Amino acid sequence: MPLERTSELVAAAARRGGAVAALNVITLEHVEAALAGAEAAGQAVVLQISENAVAYRGGRPGPLAAAAAQGAREAAVPVGLHLDHVTDGSLLRQAPACGFSSVMFDAAHLPYEENVAATRDAATWAHGQGLWLEAELGEVGGKDGSGPLDAHAPGARTDPEEAARYVAATGVDALAVAIGSSHAMTSRDARLDHDLLARLRARLDVPLVLHGSSGVPDDELARALAGGIAKVNIGTALNVAMTGAVRERLSGDARVVDPRRYLGDGRSAMTATVTRLLTSLADRNGRAPAAR
Repeated sequence: MPLERTSELVAAAARRGGAVAALNVITLEHVEAALAGAEAAGQAVVLQISENAVAYRGGRPGPLAAAAAQGAREAAVPVGLHLDHVTDGSLLRQAPACGFSSVMFDAAHLPYEENVAATRDAATWAHGQGLWLEAELGEVGGKDGSGPLDAHAPGARTDPEEAARYVAATGVDALAVAIGSSHAMTSRDARLDHDLLARLRARLDVPLVLHGSSGVPDDELARALAGGIAKVNIGTALNVAMTGAVRERLSGDARVVDPRRYLGDGRSAMTATVTRLLTSLADRNGRAPAAR
């Protein structure tokens, strides 16, 4: 089956009052586990490749993107392909040729006006290529001469009025908002600001995205979906599952040298994690985009 467009999966989820899960993949095992888990849960999924993952792959997005795209074509559920947290303009320009239908352009580290200018230029170029562009806005500093607070720093929050101005000025198609989640959390104890989410939803007419969802417990995710989150990014949860399984196999048997044995364990653990997370999302909102 052909790759689905991320924009269509997000829109379908939003119409159903739910969210599509977007899973960050680093290795082929991540890709296989994400797709197997999505099929087991009967849910659509977006495969995300981040700029950091591209750097790990020698700066070449093509090989991993090609593997993800081929896996998506063979999957029994709808799958989109997304390039995540891009700060490098040259990487952004490689997205169409690699099969990505969407990009998250990350200029959140820049002062507000520079963020707007860079993101507006990225959105203009992306739209000319048929790409859907996501951006991110957290608490912006600078009032006291300091730089902007990272959107996932403790205490960071997205201001609804500033977000409305930002979306209007940049023309982005979706906005990742800071409401209490953080990247790279290995525990699931984040508490979200649902009142802020309601105010953001009331002021913005683009889909809202939750980054750092690995650290958000199921009940909080369910409330976030009900509050208007349409795309849920998950990455660290897969890495925790894979690393734990590999560590257990290698520490339990020093004779193991065939990587298929311990990477297979890691892939199985990630598959179980994806299945559980996607099933939970579907069960709690009841209307996530289903298998075709």
